[in-house]
Amino acid sequence: MIDRRLLLGGGAGLLAATALPAFAKRKPLVAALGFVDVRDHGARGDGVTIDSPAIDRAIAFAAARGGGTVYFPPGSYASYTIHLMSNITLHLDRGAVLLAAPVPIEGTTTGGYDPAEPQDLAIEPFQDYGHNHWRNSLIYGEGLHDIAITGEGLIWGKGLSRGHPDPGVARAEMPGVGNKAIALKKCRNVQLRDFSVLQGGHFALLATGVDNLTIDGLTVDTNRDGFDIDCCRNVFVSNCRLNTPYDDAICPKSSFALGYARATENVAISNCHVTGAYEVGSFLDATYRPLVKSRDTWLTGRIKCGTESNGGFKNITVSNCVFEKCWGLALESCDGAMIEDVAISNITMRDCQSAPIYMVLNKRMRGPQGAAIGAIRRVLIDNLTCMNASAYPALLTGLDSRPIEDVKISNVFFEQAGGGDKAMAALVPPELEMTYPDPDRYGPLPATGFFVRHVRNLEMSHVEVRTRAADARAGFWLRDVDGFDGSFLKVPAGAAAFHREGVRDFRAIANGASV
Repeated sequence: MIDRRLLLGGGAGLLAATALPAFAKRKPLVAALGFVDVRDHGARGDGVTIDSPAIDRAIAFAAARGGGTVYFPPGSYASYTIHLMSNITLHLDRGAVLLAAPVPIEGTTTGGYDPAEPQDLAIEPFQDYGHNHWRNSLIYGEGLHDIAITGEGLIWGKGLSRGHPDPGVARAEMPGVGNKAIALKKCRNVQLRDFSVLQGGHFALLATGVDNLTIDGLTVDTNRDGFDIDCCRNVFVSNCRLNTPYDDAICPKSSFALGYARATENVAISNCHVTGAYEVGSFLDATYRPLVKSRDTWLTGRIKCGTESNGGFKNITVSNCVFEKCWGLALESCDGAMIEDVAISNITMRDCQSAPIYMVLNKRMRGPQGAAIGAIRRVLIDNLTCMNASAYPALLTGLDSRPIEDVKISNVFFEQAGGGDKAMAALVPPELEMTYPDPDRYGPLPATGFFVRHVRNLEMSHVEVRTRAADARAGFWLRDVDGFDGSFLKVPAGAAAFHREGVRDFRAIANGASV
Protein backbone atom coordinates (compact mmCIF):
# COMPACT_ATOMS: atom_id res chain seq x y z
CA MET A 1 0.00 0.00 0.00
CA ILE A 2 1.36 3.47 -0.90
CA ASP A 3 2.12 5.67 2.09
CA ARG A 4 0.30 8.92 1.35
CA ARG A 5 2.46 10.78 3.90
CA LEU A 6 5.58 10.36 1.79
CA LEU A 7 4.16 12.52 -0.96
CA LEU A 8 2.44 15.05 1.29
CA GLY A 9 5.43 15.46 3.57
CA GLY A 10 8.05 16.35 1.02
CA GLY A 11 6.65 17.76 -2.18
CA ALA A 12 8.40 15.34 -4.53
CA GLY A 13 8.57 12.80 -1.67
CA LEU A 14 7.52 9.42 -2.95
CA LEU A 15 8.10 10.41 -6.55
CA ALA A 16 11.74 11.27 -5.91
CA ALA A 17 12.23 8.18 -3.80
CA THR A 18 11.11 5.93 -6.63
CA ALA A 19 13.32 7.83 -9.12
CA LEU A 20 10.60 8.18 -11.73
CA PRO A 21 12.13 9.88 -14.79
CA ALA A 22 9.10 11.59 -16.26
CA PHE A 23 5.68 12.94 -15.35
CA ALA A 24 3.99 10.21 -17.35
CA LYS A 25 5.22 7.66 -14.84
CA ARG A 26 3.95 9.75 -11.93
CA LYS A 27 0.33 9.70 -13.01
CA PRO A 28 -0.49 6.17 -11.77
CA LEU A 29 0.90 7.07 -8.35
CA VAL A 30 -1.00 10.34 -8.27
CA ALA A 31 -4.18 8.50 -9.18
CA ALA A 32 -3.51 5.80 -6.59
CA LEU A 33 -3.26 8.48 -3.92
CA GLY A 34 -6.64 9.82 -4.95
CA PHE A 35 -5.24 13.16 -6.07
CA VAL A 36 -6.99 15.31 -8.65
CA ASP A 37 -4.49 16.39 -11.31
CA VAL A 38 -5.07 19.91 -12.63
CA ARG A 39 -3.88 18.81 -16.08
CA ASP A 40 -6.72 16.32 -16.25
CA HIS A 41 -9.09 19.29 -16.02
CA GLY A 42 -7.47 21.32 -18.77
CA ALA A 43 -4.51 23.08 -17.17
CA ARG A 44 -1.60 23.43 -19.58
CA GLY A 45 1.22 24.50 -17.28
CA ASP A 46 3.01 26.28 -20.13
CA GLY A 47 3.35 29.67 -18.38
CA VAL A 48 1.20 31.39 -21.02
CA THR A 49 -2.25 29.80 -21.03
CA ILE A 50 -4.45 31.14 -18.22
CA ASP A 51 -4.97 28.00 -16.17
CA SER A 52 -7.13 29.36 -13.34
CA PRO A 53 -10.44 28.17 -14.90
CA ALA A 54 -9.02 24.64 -15.18
CA ILE A 55 -7.68 24.80 -11.62
CA ASP A 56 -11.09 25.91 -10.37
CA ARG A 57 -12.68 22.96 -12.20
CA ALA A 58 -10.25 20.58 -10.50
CA ILE A 59 -11.06 22.12 -7.10
CA ALA A 60 -14.81 21.86 -7.72
CA PHE A 61 -14.44 18.23 -8.87
CA ALA A 62 -12.56 17.29 -5.71
CA ALA A 63 -15.00 19.19 -3.49
CA ALA A 64 -17.99 17.47 -5.10
CA ARG A 65 -16.71 14.11 -3.96
CA GLY A 66 -16.17 15.31 -0.40
CA GLY A 67 -12.75 16.94 -0.72
CA GLY A 68 -9.21 15.87 -1.47
CA THR A 69 -5.88 17.00 -2.86
CA VAL A 70 -5.62 19.00 -6.07
CA TYR A 71 -2.21 18.21 -7.51
CA PHE A 72 0.06 20.50 -9.55
CA PRO A 73 2.77 18.54 -11.39
CA PRO A 74 5.91 20.38 -12.56
CA GLY A 75 5.07 23.25 -14.88
CA SER A 76 4.21 26.93 -14.79
CA TYR A 77 0.50 27.61 -14.27
CA ALA A 78 -0.33 31.19 -15.24
CA SER A 79 -3.45 32.19 -13.37
CA TYR A 80 -5.78 34.89 -12.18
CA THR A 81 -7.92 34.36 -9.07
CA ILE A 82 -8.18 30.75 -7.89
CA HIS A 83 -11.12 29.97 -5.61
CA LEU A 84 -10.50 27.60 -2.73
CA MET A 85 -13.23 25.37 -1.32
CA SER A 86 -13.59 23.54 2.00
CA ASN A 87 -11.82 20.19 2.49
CA ILE A 88 -9.35 20.96 -0.30
CA THR A 89 -5.56 20.79 -0.32
CA LEU A 90 -3.57 22.41 -3.12
CA HIS A 91 -0.33 20.46 -3.50
CA LEU A 92 2.47 22.08 -5.52
CA ASP A 93 5.04 19.50 -6.48
CA ARG A 94 8.70 20.43 -6.71
CA GLY A 95 9.06 22.20 -10.05
CA ALA A 96 5.47 23.44 -10.06
CA VAL A 97 5.04 27.22 -10.25
CA LEU A 98 1.70 28.92 -9.66
CA LEU A 99 2.28 32.12 -11.60
CA ALA A 100 0.27 35.30 -11.03
CA ALA A 101 -0.46 36.45 -14.57
CA PRO A 102 -0.03 40.12 -15.54
CA VAL A 103 -2.84 42.53 -16.34
CA PRO A 104 -2.70 45.78 -18.34
CA ILE A 105 -1.36 48.69 -16.36
CA GLU A 106 -4.60 50.62 -16.81
CA GLY A 107 -6.75 47.70 -15.72
CA THR A 108 -8.85 45.47 -17.92
CA THR A 109 -12.50 45.15 -18.78
CA THR A 110 -12.37 41.39 -19.27
CA GLY A 111 -10.38 38.75 -17.46
CA GLY A 112 -7.90 39.59 -14.78
CA TYR A 113 -8.31 39.01 -11.06
CA ASP A 114 -11.63 39.09 -9.27
CA PRO A 115 -12.77 42.59 -8.42
CA ALA A 116 -12.24 43.66 -4.84
CA GLU A 117 -15.22 43.82 -2.52
CA PRO A 118 -17.24 47.03 -2.80
CA GLN A 119 -15.86 49.67 -0.51
CA ASP A 120 -17.57 49.77 2.86
CA LEU A 121 -17.45 53.42 3.85
CA ALA A 122 -18.26 52.51 7.45
CA ILE A 123 -14.90 50.77 7.88
CA GLU A 124 -12.78 51.85 4.90
CA PRO A 125 -11.07 54.74 6.74
CA PHE A 126 -9.87 52.48 9.54
CA GLN A 127 -7.25 50.50 7.61
CA ASP A 128 -5.31 50.62 4.36
CA TYR A 129 -7.06 49.43 1.20
CA GLY A 130 -5.33 46.07 1.10
CA HIS A 131 -6.38 45.02 4.59
CA ASN A 132 -10.12 44.82 3.96
CA HIS A 133 -10.18 43.46 0.42
CA TRP A 134 -9.53 39.76 -0.18
CA ARG A 135 -11.13 38.77 -3.48
CA ASN A 136 -8.57 40.53 -5.69
CA SER A 137 -5.92 37.90 -4.98
CA LEU A 138 -4.22 34.98 -6.67
CA ILE A 139 -5.61 32.45 -4.18
CA TYR A 140 -8.80 33.42 -2.35
CA GLY A 141 -10.99 31.71 0.23
CA GLU A 142 -13.75 32.94 2.54
CA GLY A 143 -15.85 31.12 5.12
CA LEU A 144 -14.00 27.84 4.49
CA HIS A 145 -12.81 25.03 6.72
CA ASP A 146 -10.15 22.36 6.49
CA ILE A 147 -8.03 23.78 3.70
CA ALA A 148 -4.32 23.55 2.97
CA ILE A 149 -1.58 24.53 0.56
CA THR A 150 1.41 22.19 0.63
CA GLY A 151 4.38 20.98 -1.36
CA GLU A 152 7.80 22.22 -2.40
CA GLY A 153 6.60 24.24 -5.36
CA LEU A 154 6.55 28.01 -5.83
CA ILE A 155 3.88 30.71 -5.81
CA TRP A 156 5.24 33.56 -7.94
CA GLY A 157 3.21 36.75 -7.69
CA LYS A 158 4.84 38.24 -10.76
CA GLY A 159 1.71 39.98 -11.99
CA LEU A 160 0.53 41.30 -8.61
CA SER A 161 0.53 44.91 -7.50
CA ARG A 162 2.53 45.87 -4.39
CA GLY A 163 -0.19 48.31 -3.38
CA HIS A 164 2.21 51.22 -3.90
CA PRO A 165 2.08 53.70 -6.79
CA ASP A 166 5.27 52.32 -8.34
CA PRO A 167 6.11 53.28 -11.92
CA GLY A 168 4.94 50.60 -14.33
CA VAL A 169 2.86 48.75 -11.71
CA ALA A 170 -0.94 48.78 -11.73
CA ARG A 171 -2.72 50.21 -8.72
CA ALA A 172 -4.45 47.63 -6.56
CA GLU A 173 -7.85 49.32 -6.73
CA MET A 174 -8.01 49.15 -10.55
CA PRO A 175 -10.43 46.56 -11.99
CA GLY A 176 -8.73 43.30 -12.84
CA VAL A 177 -5.64 43.95 -10.70
CA GLY A 178 -4.65 41.57 -7.91
CA ASN A 179 -2.46 42.51 -4.96
CA LYS A 180 -2.15 39.46 -2.71
CA ALA A 181 -0.74 35.99 -3.24
CA ILE A 182 -3.02 34.31 -0.69
CA ALA A 183 -6.05 35.93 1.00
CA LEU A 184 -8.20 34.07 3.52
CA LYS A 185 -11.15 35.49 5.42
CA LYS A 186 -13.12 33.84 8.23
CA CYS A 187 -11.67 30.39 7.66
CA ARG A 188 -10.76 27.66 10.14
CA ASN A 189 -8.41 24.72 10.23
CA VAL A 190 -5.88 25.99 7.71
CA GLN A 191 -2.42 24.59 6.99
CA LEU A 192 0.28 26.18 4.83
CA ARG A 193 3.38 24.01 4.54
CA ASP A 194 6.71 23.80 2.73
CA PHE A 195 6.12 25.93 -0.38
CA SER A 196 7.87 29.18 -1.37
CA VAL A 197 6.55 32.59 -2.34
CA LEU A 198 8.34 35.03 -4.64
CA GLN A 199 7.05 38.60 -5.05
CA GLY A 200 3.82 38.09 -3.14
CA GLY A 201 2.29 41.51 -3.87
CA HIS A 202 1.06 43.66 -1.00
CA PHE A 203 0.78 40.51 1.13
CA ALA A 204 2.26 37.10 0.53
CA LEU A 205 -0.45 36.02 2.99
CA LEU A 206 -3.37 38.00 4.36
CA ALA A 207 -5.27 35.89 6.89
CA THR A 208 -8.17 37.73 8.53
CA GLY A 209 -10.41 36.09 11.11
CA VAL A 210 -8.73 32.73 10.52
CA ASP A 211 -8.71 30.27 13.43
CA ASN A 212 -6.48 27.23 13.87
CA LEU A 213 -3.86 28.36 11.38
CA THR A 214 -0.55 26.54 10.94
CA ILE A 215 2.25 28.01 8.83
CA ASP A 216 5.30 25.77 8.70
CA GLY A 217 8.40 25.56 6.57
CA LEU A 218 7.62 28.39 4.14
CA THR A 219 10.28 30.46 2.36
CA VAL A 220 9.11 33.93 1.37
CA ASP A 221 11.16 36.36 -0.74
CA THR A 222 8.89 39.28 -1.42
CA ASN A 223 8.58 42.95 -2.23
CA ARG A 224 6.12 43.95 0.50
CA ASP A 225 4.61 42.18 3.56
CA GLY A 226 5.20 38.52 4.33
CA PHE A 227 2.52 37.12 6.68
CA ASP A 228 -0.23 39.45 7.92
CA ILE A 229 -2.10 37.52 10.61
CA ASP A 230 -5.09 39.70 11.38
CA CYS A 231 -7.83 39.03 13.95
CA CYS A 232 -6.77 35.37 14.08
CA ARG A 233 -6.80 32.84 16.90
CA ASN A 234 -4.71 29.74 17.60
CA VAL A 235 -1.89 30.42 15.17
CA PHE A 236 1.41 28.56 14.92
CA VAL A 237 4.18 29.93 12.69
CA SER A 238 7.36 27.86 12.65
CA ASN A 239 10.47 27.10 10.63
CA CYS A 240 9.86 29.89 8.13
CA ARG A 241 12.39 32.10 6.31
CA LEU A 242 11.36 35.53 5.07
CA ASN A 243 13.19 38.27 3.17
CA THR A 244 10.98 41.39 3.11
CA PRO A 245 13.20 44.44 2.60
CA TYR A 246 10.30 46.79 1.85
CA ASP A 247 7.93 45.93 4.68
CA ASP A 248 7.31 43.63 7.65
CA ALA A 249 8.01 39.91 7.60
CA ILE A 250 5.70 38.35 10.21
CA CYS A 251 3.03 40.78 11.33
CA PRO A 252 0.18 39.88 13.68
CA LYS A 253 -2.49 42.59 13.43
CA SER A 254 -5.92 43.23 14.90
CA SER A 255 -7.57 45.66 12.49
CA PHE A 256 -11.20 46.67 12.04
CA ALA A 257 -11.34 44.98 8.63
CA LEU A 258 -14.08 42.55 9.70
CA GLY A 259 -16.31 45.44 10.74
CA TYR A 260 -15.74 44.82 14.44
CA ALA A 261 -12.78 44.57 16.79
CA ARG A 262 -11.40 41.06 17.24
CA ALA A 263 -8.25 40.13 19.13
CA THR A 264 -5.41 38.16 17.65
CA GLU A 265 -4.62 35.64 20.35
CA ASN A 266 -2.88 32.39 21.15
CA VAL A 267 -0.06 32.93 18.65
CA ALA A 268 3.28 31.10 18.73
CA ILE A 269 6.07 32.20 16.37
CA SER A 270 9.18 30.02 16.58
CA ASN A 271 12.34 29.00 14.74
CA CYS A 272 12.01 31.67 12.05
CA HIS A 273 14.56 33.79 10.17
CA VAL A 274 13.50 37.30 9.15
CA THR A 275 15.60 39.74 7.15
CA GLY A 276 15.48 42.72 4.85
CA ALA A 277 19.04 42.31 3.63
CA TYR A 278 18.77 40.82 0.17
CA GLU A 279 17.65 41.65 -3.34
CA VAL A 280 14.26 40.06 -3.91
CA GLY A 281 14.78 36.67 -5.56
CA SER A 282 18.31 36.13 -4.32
CA PHE A 283 17.15 34.93 -0.90
CA LEU A 284 15.04 32.25 -2.54
CA ASP A 285 17.75 31.00 -4.90
CA ALA A 286 20.39 31.26 -2.13
CA THR A 287 22.69 33.63 -4.01
CA TYR A 288 22.04 36.24 -1.29
CA ARG A 289 22.84 39.39 -3.24
CA PRO A 290 22.96 42.29 -0.78
CA LEU A 291 20.25 44.84 -1.29
CA VAL A 292 21.60 48.11 -2.62
CA LYS A 293 20.19 50.55 -0.11
CA SER A 294 18.68 53.68 -1.59
CA ARG A 295 16.50 56.51 -0.36
CA ASP A 296 13.32 54.45 -0.66
CA THR A 297 14.76 51.23 0.76
CA TRP A 298 13.43 50.31 4.17
CA LEU A 299 15.18 47.04 5.11
CA THR A 300 12.19 46.50 7.40
CA GLY A 301 11.93 42.71 7.55
CA ARG A 302 10.85 42.47 11.18
CA ILE A 303 8.34 40.72 13.43
CA LYS A 304 5.73 43.24 14.59
CA CYS A 305 2.40 43.18 16.43
CA GLY A 306 0.51 46.17 14.97
CA THR A 307 0.27 48.79 13.70
CA GLU A 308 -3.40 48.05 12.98
CA SER A 309 -4.51 47.41 16.55
CA ASN A 310 -8.22 47.73 17.23
CA GLY A 311 -8.89 44.32 18.72
CA GLY A 312 -5.79 43.49 20.76
CA PHE A 313 -3.08 40.85 21.10
CA LYS A 314 -3.27 38.22 23.83
CA ASN A 315 -1.13 35.20 24.66
CA ILE A 316 1.69 35.79 22.17
CA THR A 317 5.06 34.01 22.13
CA VAL A 318 8.06 34.67 19.90
CA SER A 319 10.97 32.29 20.43
CA ASN A 320 14.15 31.01 18.81
CA CYS A 321 14.10 33.53 15.96
CA VAL A 322 16.89 35.21 13.98
CA PHE A 323 16.70 38.85 12.82
CA GLU A 324 19.27 39.74 10.16
CA LYS A 325 19.84 43.29 8.86
CA CYS A 326 16.32 44.48 9.52
CA TRP A 327 14.34 46.43 12.08
CA GLY A 328 13.83 45.02 15.56
CA LEU A 329 10.88 43.41 17.28
CA ALA A 330 7.86 45.69 17.78
CA LEU A 331 4.73 45.71 19.94
CA GLU A 332 2.42 48.55 18.94
CA SER A 333 -0.96 49.51 20.40
CA CYS A 334 -2.27 52.61 18.63
CA ASP A 335 -5.98 52.05 18.02
CA GLY A 336 -7.25 50.75 21.37
CA ALA A 337 -5.62 47.31 21.48
CA MET A 338 -4.89 45.50 24.71
CA ILE A 339 -1.47 43.86 24.29
CA GLU A 340 -1.03 41.48 27.19
CA ASP A 341 0.70 38.29 28.19
CA VAL A 342 3.57 38.32 25.71
CA ALA A 343 6.70 36.18 26.09
CA ILE A 344 9.74 36.76 23.86
CA SER A 345 12.80 34.53 24.25
CA ASN A 346 15.97 33.33 22.55
CA ILE A 347 16.23 36.02 19.89
CA THR A 348 19.39 36.90 17.99
CA MET A 349 19.75 40.08 15.95
CA ARG A 350 22.61 41.20 13.74
CA ASP A 351 23.00 44.48 11.86
CA CYS A 352 19.78 45.83 13.38
CA GLN A 353 18.67 48.89 11.40
CA SER A 354 16.46 50.43 14.07
CA ALA A 355 15.40 49.93 17.69
CA PRO A 356 16.08 46.32 18.73
CA ILE A 357 12.94 46.43 20.89
CA TYR A 358 10.13 48.86 20.16
CA MET A 359 7.17 48.94 22.53
CA VAL A 360 4.72 51.80 21.98
CA LEU A 361 1.30 52.73 23.32
CA ASN A 362 -0.32 55.80 21.78
CA LYS A 363 -3.75 57.13 20.91
CA ARG A 364 -3.87 57.39 17.14
CA MET A 365 -7.26 55.63 17.48
CA ARG A 366 -7.91 54.88 13.82
CA GLY A 367 -11.27 53.22 14.33
CA PRO A 368 -14.86 53.93 15.40
CA GLN A 369 -15.35 56.87 17.71
CA GLY A 370 -15.71 56.13 21.40
CA ALA A 371 -13.19 53.31 21.65
CA ALA A 372 -11.00 53.33 24.75
CA ILE A 373 -7.23 53.77 24.66
CA GLY A 374 -5.47 50.42 24.79
CA ALA A 375 -2.84 49.00 27.12
CA ILE A 376 0.44 47.07 27.07
CA ARG A 377 1.08 44.88 30.09
CA ARG A 378 2.74 41.70 31.23
CA VAL A 379 5.54 41.45 28.68
CA LEU A 380 8.57 39.22 29.34
CA ILE A 381 11.73 39.42 27.21
CA ASP A 382 14.57 36.99 27.91
CA ASN A 383 17.78 35.95 26.14
CA LEU A 384 18.09 38.55 23.39
CA THR A 385 21.34 39.51 21.71
CA CYS A 386 21.75 42.32 19.20
CA MET A 387 25.13 42.80 17.51
CA ASN A 388 26.39 45.51 15.18
CA ALA A 389 23.27 47.59 15.67
CA SER A 390 22.56 51.18 14.68
CA ALA A 391 22.69 54.09 17.12
CA TYR A 392 19.02 53.56 18.00
CA PRO A 393 18.33 52.25 21.51
CA ALA A 394 15.40 50.11 22.54
CA LEU A 395 12.23 52.19 23.02
CA LEU A 396 9.51 51.65 25.59
CA THR A 397 7.13 54.58 25.40
CA GLY A 398 3.59 54.80 26.73
CA LEU A 399 1.23 57.63 27.54
CA ASP A 400 1.22 59.97 30.50
CA SER A 401 -2.36 58.89 31.18
CA ARG A 402 -1.77 55.21 30.34
CA PRO A 403 1.73 53.85 31.00
CA ILE A 404 3.05 50.55 29.77
CA GLU A 405 2.90 48.13 32.71
CA ASP A 406 4.67 45.10 34.12
CA VAL A 407 7.63 44.50 31.82
CA LYS A 408 10.54 42.19 32.65
CA ILE A 409 13.71 42.20 30.53
CA SER A 410 16.57 39.82 31.30
CA ASN A 411 19.72 38.36 29.78
CA VAL A 412 20.09 40.97 27.05
CA PHE A 413 23.24 42.07 25.22
CA PHE A 414 23.27 45.09 22.90
CA GLU A 415 26.25 46.22 20.84
CA GLN A 416 25.27 49.63 19.51
CA ALA A 417 27.02 51.96 17.10
CA GLY A 418 27.46 54.75 19.64
CA GLY A 419 28.87 58.09 18.61
CA GLY A 420 26.26 60.26 20.32
CA ASP A 421 27.46 63.68 21.49
CA LYS A 422 26.38 65.95 24.35
CA ALA A 423 23.80 67.69 22.18
CA MET A 424 22.17 64.34 21.41
CA ALA A 425 22.29 63.40 25.09
CA ALA A 426 20.28 66.54 25.91
CA LEU A 427 17.47 65.86 23.44
CA VAL A 428 13.88 65.41 24.58
CA PRO A 429 12.08 63.49 21.82
CA PRO A 430 8.45 64.30 20.93
CA GLU A 431 5.65 62.24 22.42
CA LEU A 432 3.98 61.42 19.05
CA GLU A 433 0.78 60.43 20.82
CA MET A 434 -1.52 60.49 17.78
CA THR A 435 0.62 59.52 14.79
CA TYR A 436 1.72 56.41 12.98
CA PRO A 437 4.40 54.94 15.24
CA ASP A 438 7.80 53.94 13.95
CA PRO A 439 11.10 54.38 15.79
CA ASP A 440 12.65 56.66 13.18
CA ARG A 441 9.85 59.22 13.60
CA TYR A 442 11.20 60.23 17.01
CA GLY A 443 14.47 61.38 15.50
CA PRO A 444 17.76 60.92 17.40
CA LEU A 445 17.32 59.61 20.93
CA PRO A 446 19.27 60.51 24.11
CA ALA A 447 20.10 56.95 25.20
CA THR A 448 22.52 54.26 24.08
CA GLY A 449 20.65 51.26 25.48
CA PHE A 450 17.07 51.95 26.56
CA PHE A 451 14.80 54.95 26.14
CA VAL A 452 11.93 54.52 28.63
CA ARG A 453 9.00 56.91 29.08
CA HIS A 454 5.64 56.47 30.81
CA VAL A 455 6.19 52.96 32.17
CA ARG A 456 5.08 51.35 35.42
CA ASN A 457 6.87 48.41 37.06
CA LEU A 458 9.90 47.73 34.86
CA GLU A 459 12.39 45.10 35.93
CA MET A 460 15.73 44.50 34.21
CA SER A 461 18.44 42.03 35.06
CA HIS A 462 21.68 40.93 33.39
CA VAL A 463 21.46 43.60 30.70
CA GLU A 464 24.65 44.84 29.04
CA VAL A 465 25.03 47.70 26.57
CA ARG A 466 28.24 48.30 24.61
CA THR A 467 29.05 50.89 21.96
CA ARG A 468 31.53 50.69 19.13
CA ALA A 469 32.31 54.40 19.46
CA ALA A 470 32.42 56.64 22.50
CA ASP A 471 29.00 58.01 23.38
CA ALA A 472 27.92 60.84 25.65
CA ARG A 473 24.37 59.55 26.11
CA ALA A 474 23.14 57.73 29.19
CA GLY A 475 22.81 53.98 29.00
CA PHE A 476 19.25 54.15 30.36
CA TRP A 477 17.08 57.27 29.83
CA LEU A 478 14.04 57.19 32.14
CA ARG A 479 11.19 59.68 32.38
CA ASP A 480 7.93 59.15 34.26
CA VAL A 481 8.78 55.63 35.37
CA ASP A 482 6.99 54.33 38.45
CA GLY A 483 8.94 51.36 39.76
CA PHE A 484 12.32 50.41 38.27
CA ASP A 485 14.34 47.48 39.57
CA GLY A 486 17.64 46.87 37.79
CA SER A 487 20.32 44.38 38.70
CA PHE A 488 23.56 43.27 37.03
CA LEU A 489 23.42 46.09 34.50
CA LYS A 490 26.47 47.10 32.45
CA VAL A 491 26.83 50.27 30.40
CA PRO A 492 29.76 51.92 28.59
CA ALA A 493 32.22 53.89 30.68
CA GLY A 494 32.51 57.63 30.18
CA ALA A 495 28.81 58.48 30.34
CA ALA A 496 26.07 58.30 32.95
CA ALA A 497 24.43 54.95 33.50
CA PHE A 498 21.05 56.63 34.02
CA HIS A 499 19.24 59.82 33.14
CA ARG A 500 16.20 60.11 35.43
CA GLU A 501 13.25 62.48 35.44
CA GLY A 502 10.10 61.81 37.43
CA VAL A 503 11.27 58.33 38.40
CA ARG A 504 9.78 56.79 41.54
CA ASP A 505 10.64 53.65 43.49
CA PHE A 506 14.02 53.24 41.80
CA ARG A 507 16.62 50.57 42.60
CA ALA A 508 19.55 49.67 40.37
CA ILE A 509 23.01 48.18 40.34
CA ALA A 510 25.03 49.18 37.28
CA ASN A 511 28.68 48.39 36.54
CA GLY A 512 28.86 46.68 39.92
CA ALA A 513 27.73 49.66 42.01
CA SER A 514 24.42 50.86 43.40
CA VAL A 515 23.04 53.87 41.57
